[in-house]
Amino acid sequence: MSNLIVHGGTPLRGRIIPSANKNAVLPVLCATLLTGEPLRLHGVPDITDVRKILDIFRTLGSEVRMDHESGTLELHHRATTFDAALHRLPEEMRSSIMLVPPLLARFGVARLEDNVKGCTLGVREIDPHVEVFQRFGGQVERTEGSLLVYAPGRLTPTDHWLDYASVTTTENFVLCAAAADGVSTLTNAASEPHVQEFCRFMAMIGVRIEGMGTSRLTVHGGGALGGGEFRFDEDFHEITTFLALGAITGGDVVVRNSAPGNFPLIDRTFAKFGVQIEHADGWSRAIRSGPLKVQTPFTSNVLTKVEAAPWPYFPVDLLPIFIALGVRAQGNAMFWNKVYDGALGWTGELSKFGAHVFSSDPHRLITFGGHALTPAVVESPYIIRVAIALFMVAASIEGKSEIRNATPIRRAHPRFVENLRSLGVQVEWTSEE
Repeated sequence: MSNLIVHGGTPLRGRIIPSANKNAVLPVLCATLLTGEPLRLHGVPDITDVRKILDIFRTLGSEVRMDHESGTLELHHRATTFDAALHRLPEEMRSSIMLVPPLLARFGVARLEDNVKGCTLGVREIDPHVEVFQRFGGQVERTEGSLLVYAPGRLTPTDHWLDYASVTTTENFVLCAAAADGVSTLTNAASEPHVQEFCRFMAMIGVRIEGMGTSRLTVHGGGALGGGEFRFDEDFHEITTFLALGAITGGDVVVRNSAPGNFPLIDRTFAKFGVQIEHADGWSRAIRSGPLKVQTPFTSNVLTKVEAAPWPYFPVDLLPIFIALGVRAQGNAMFWNKVYDGALGWTGELSKFGAHVFSSDPHRLITFGGHALTPAVVESPYIIRVAIALFMVAASIEGKSEIRNATPIRRAHPRFVENLRSLGVQVEWTSEE
């Protein structure tokens, strides 16, 4: 595990060019297996999960040329093979389940680890994915330590209504539908910006998709798929993260943002803590005219709330970032995670800084902000934005703090420490065996 040491209390200042969203990049990488034509992808981040998938591609015989400096990736899957008896999909990475549809489409079989993992966000079952595979004619068998998924023939089109607007289940449906001969429709589809970006890639290689950005997708599958070039957008999570880091430290951070249309609700959420976001000429800036302060709602006898749920609600992955702002802002606020059970279990670590927080239940938390905080050594669970939230609080406190087990940050944010140093932060990684 790796730890982050930070000497806080310095206002962050400077410009940041964010990386692409891993939640767009990983499904697109999985989707590339659908075509045997050459592809060139721009803006691919040098993160752990990307390296794992590229290693799998090499093992399967694909041509992989990755320039980590420029972020340009060239792929050609014309000689790819898959043998379920020999090849294993990546462990400890939830996106590996999205390799199943293209493997089914090309080889009729896929095998993945029985316990597909990701961030520690409570129970995240794979039943919705299994149901999607079965709806398209796939068969799923549990073997010792793994799941075997196979399709006796070509996948068949279907209509499906999800219990819950899951991002990866939506993407798996689109992947299966692209390989099925005919028209498939998904109702209650996820519509997050990274899902839309994934759908744009699918359209680029020749899949006709109607309803992008809505809760109903219609996919026309079975056609020949081609190659081409695709450039990823900046990650709205990373844009928000650096804006929040500028706000919490009283600095001035400007972040490149080519899609400000995704930000109206995020901007309004910043405003609840006295931070105004300005978008101009492809860049975004957080403006704080005074101390962070929770704004009193018009109905003054209720708490200011941040409610996180599937898009177009406030993004649940950003909730820890705003909990950090809530801890530092004068006043009280409630945070409500409507998606994951157990995702707020980390907030006891905030008390080590001297923060006042109260867990109402597994999904809701109240911050009592504005109290004097002191440096601390804290433990992060395996949740990317929680590690960053703990770092944010530490960066806002004068003195030396340590975020232990901060490794998850590397799953989403390449050059995180280098970017922070460019903004004036004294920060370093340390490792322990």
